[in-house]
Amino acid sequence: MANDPSDFYAVAELLSPEERQVQGTVRRFVDEEYLPLVRHHFEAGTFPTELIPMLGRLGCLGPTIPMEYGGGGLNSVCYGLMAQELERGDSGLRSAASVQSSLVMYPILTFGSEDQKHHWLPRMAKGEAVGCFGLTEPDYGSNPGGMITRARRERDGFVLNGTKRWITNGSIADVAVVWAKLADEDSGQDVIRGFLVEKDRDGFERPLMHGKWSLRASITSELIFEDCWIPEENLLPKSGNLKSPLMCLTQARYGISWGAIGAALACYECALDYSKSRVMFSRPIGGYQLVQSKLVGMMAEITKAQLLSWRLGRMKDEGTMTPDQVSLAKMNNVSQALAIARTARDILGANGITDDYPIMRHMMNLETVNTYEGTEDIHRLTLGRAITGLSAFE
Repeated sequence: MANDPSDFYAVAELLSPEERQVQGTVRRFVDEEYLPLVRHHFEAGTFPTELIPMLGRLGCLGPTIPMEYGGGGLNSVCYGLMAQELERGDSGLRSAASVQSSLVMYPILTFGSEDQKHHWLPRMAKGEAVGCFGLTEPDYGSNPGGMITRARRERDGFVLNGTKRWITNGSIADVAVVWAKLADEDSGQDVIRGFLVEKDRDGFERPLMHGKWSLRASITSELIFEDCWIPEENLLPKSGNLKSPLMCLTQARYGISWGAIGAALACYECALDYSKSRVMFSRPIGGYQLVQSKLVGMMAEITKAQLLSWRLGRMKDEGTMTPDQVSLAKMNNVSQALAIARTARDILGANGITDDYPIMRHMMNLETVNTYEGTEDIHRLTLGRAITGLSAFE
């Protein structure tokens, strides 16, 4: 049997029947419901919010959340395959689901009270409520511990002041998971805590950010807090210090490592098909050595990425995965996906820059994916520290 050019090492054979079913279901949704819409939304700079309940019905929102809280109770490889297929459509679609699942539902599950879990998680799993994650600030991205946003105790609750930026889903979110510094009552030292802020709180504004050339089919916002009061019960009681939001980012980076494969596959498959139909000098360009060399390089990197994320998913479910291992997968898969998109654009020539093909859209999106949840440089420094024992951050 011939090798599948999109699964050269037959990674599908390593998947369980349930995992293959999940992948196929999400792929059909992307093909039938999303791809017919994405061209319009990317051009308009909008997101198809009507698809959010459909994502809920598919189980793409909180798929690994326990069923007792409305989640799917699926394993991490199922979640990764969902991310891959969603990003094969567009990074904006995967980002919306990833933020909901890894950056909002996960911290509520991990750091929240039982009341918070039962109030928010079932509704979010169905897509009846949308969340966002407020960590990054205008001047603090790669160094989130330097955040300026603060909370102070007041009137049986807390008052928030500060600004968060580059927040996916921010303007449509029903609730924001917001990270802020709070003075510890005993020591007086600042501690980073998580808070739930509902959309209709006084002093809470969520303006859209405009002018993006990347992730255009995604909602990106600022979160602005000006003496925004929230009650005591909105504190995530088990959150504490920078470790808490970083744990959330580890979950998100895991999904991104899979999602980037989807974007790479979309570009590679497009270039492969094009190379077999585009005739130059009386023969398909796929028959020329230089084009074949480029296609083989793309296929090889996709194969490595597939094996990397599959192994990472198995370790995650075994409880042996480390944040450094997630950094390697996120760094490698996204940077290689970006290189694959650029190579695919080259194979298509001038046609590659038009929206008749998905390549330029994926390329622009991947410029952002390569930056958020830790830039490539930061991940390299993190991995350098892991293998040498020496920190280059100081």
